Amino acid sequence: MKVEKITIDSEFIRLQDLLKLSGMCGTGGMAKVVIQNGEVLVNGEVCTMRGKKLRTGDRAQYDNIVIEVE
Repeated sequence: MKVEKITIDSEFIRLQDLLKLSGMCGTGGMAKVVIQNGEVLVNGEVCTMRGKKLRTGDRAQYDNIVIEVE
């Protein structure tokens, strides 16, 4: 499984924004759909909250790609 790191310069990033920023989802609409369908894991658990705040050390997984926030 591929792990990528995304560096943020704020306290947190919302899950929907992380999926767009990382390129896992091309649009906010696509991010919304995959999150609401339960296709995204946050720290190993299904997350259906688009606005979930991810902070340094958190991981999001979708489509066999893991994004770690740093």
